[in-house]
Amino acid sequence: MAGVSTGAVGTGGTRTDEATMVERMPKQDRSRATRRRLLEAAVACLAEHGWAGSTVSVVAERAGVSRGAAQHHFRTREDLFTAAVEYVAEERSTALRALFPEGAADRRAVIAALVDLYTGPLFRAALHLWVAASNEDQLRPRVTELEDRIGRETHRIAVELLGADESVPGVRETVQGLLDMARGLGLANLLTDDTGRRDRVVAQWAELLDEALA
Repeated sequence: MAGVSTGAVGTGGTRTDEATMVERMPKQDRSRATRRRLLEAAVACLAEHGWAGSTVSVVAERAGVSRGAAQHHFRTREDLFTAAVEYVAEERSTALRALFPEGAADRRAVIAALVDLYTGPLFRAALHLWVAASNEDQLRPRVTELEDRIGRETHRIAVELLGADESVPGVRETVQGLLDMARGLGLANLLTDDTGRRDRVVAQWAELLDEALA
């Protein structure tokens, strides 16, 4: 996500160094660190390899832990990947709020940051999870519930950062329309770099929202 560093899907540093650091931590901290590494690795694997190529073993290897350790934290594959997407979404939301501690000083910047939510590795990972859920009965209800929660939180953040008053008729729908549009721009960006067109759309939406939210 441009401008927002989640620290969740990077691959910098060596797993050996990280494993050594984890071993030196107290047991409880070590457990939390291992869980976090598994979640981050799961999102990275899902974004790069899709659902079919992202097994617990692949994630465990990427995280630098044993399969047994992975299954200690996450009993099933579904547990691991739904928790991973939720974890990074929460990290992303925190980072987004931190970008605008004073609220909507510049609506165009806020809109651009919201659009960026749908152009990074997390969106690509979530998309693979959605596609898998459409074909797997065991996964579908969990992903549907997860998407509802993430969607509600994203909407709340958008309302807050844009300084929108949802008691005014049409404002809620306008904000939701922005998020739906952002998701569409994210899909358009999956195969080719759509930055130029996206920037023009963001500029136009900023003008429309200034009028709608005035």
